[in-house]
Amino acid sequence: MCFIAPVHQAHLPNSTISDLSFKNMDFAMNLYRRISSYHDKNIFFSPLSISTTFSALLMASGGVTHQEILNGFNLVELERAGQPEVIPKLFQLLIENITNNGSLKLDQGMALFMRPQFVAEKTFEDQIKKFFDAEIKRVDFADTEGSINLINEYIKHKTEDKVTEIISSLDEATQLMLINTIFFQGAWQMPFNPNLTNIEPFYINSYSVVQAPMMFVEDKFYTMEDVPLGAKVLKLPYQGGVSMLILLPNKGMDYNVVDDEITAERFLGWIKKLQKIKLEVHMPKFKMEQSYSLHHLLPYMGINSIFSNSANLTKLSKDGGLKVSEVLHKAVIEVDETGTTAAAATTIGITPFSLPRTFTVDRPFFFFIYHEDTNSLLFMGRVIDPTRN
Repeated sequence: MCFIAPVHQAHLPNSTISDLSFKNMDFAMNLYRRISSYHDKNIFFSPLSISTTFSALLMASGGVTHQEILNGFNLVELERAGQPEVIPKLFQLLIENITNNGSLKLDQGMALFMRPQFVAEKTFEDQIKKFFDAEIKRVDFADTEGSINLINEYIKHKTEDKVTEIISSLDEATQLMLINTIFFQGAWQMPFNPNLTNIEPFYINSYSVVQAPMMFVEDKFYTMEDVPLGAKVLKLPYQGGVSMLILLPNKGMDYNVVDDEITAERFLGWIKKLQKIKLEVHMPKFKMEQSYSLHHLLPYMGINSIFSNSANLTKLSKDGGLKVSEVLHKAVIEVDETGTTAAAATTIGITPFSLPRTFTVDRPFFFFIYHEDTNSLLFMGRVIDPTRN
């Protein structure tokens, strides 16, 4: 979400959705490392939601502001001279590709809230409707309480009551707000049996242990080991072509060392090397609600001018002196026996033939929710303590 307030290359024709997914994944890892440098707590965010928002701002920006967004979001190589619609079109194709499977519950929406007197460039309005199917709404920001309620209700509705109260205060001088929402609901292909969920120890570190509800399932799963990294990988598929990939550092391995090594290239390497074996999987249930002020994080990634008095947003409006004052991101996840967020699923009867290996997630781990056909990263996170919301 962006608040906008007033203040006194070479042609490479073969850019594909895969290129965009790869670039977005590396941006996600860079942002993750920036967030993780602040604390050793749980992390959860949607790189797709954030990069989609900024691809809309890319259409509004020029000069240094435009270049900083390209650089910060790893989009430079996808830019085409004289073709400003290439990157928005790629995002449009990516979203269409992800959502064309009717069994996948993934809703992404964009809305532009504008002060009644604000005059946006028609080209920008047309583009944001065309590529992002954005709703354009007029709101009187001078009525701060009414605006806050209206915007929070919009977000609550778009995320089916999962994301609530993303904003609590608002500058009455705000001219425009850009909001992107994403809501995913997935049911496991192989659900965990709720009758087998037990309270078991989860080892946060050598000194701290919590008791967490540990789910259990036994089936054939794709897994692999990254020996140089010192971690194991497990793929838990949802219905509808999306999977959760769990990265579990080995016992005694510092997860801070592991997260410095996560890249898009490494991620794709894990996916290619996965092998199907019979496994007993023990994994904690968890809920997370995380909020980030991206206007404090993105400047460390080279995105500065858009938040300053030197912002170039001339393609958004001829009105001078516009900048982005805030970028807020809030993400919520709930992982239980049936899937991620409440979803109905049928239980599968399993007949044991041989003693399976075990994959026990009883210490800090990373997880990635991705669309398999495009390898697009929808969400990523880190669980240090599954008992903390």
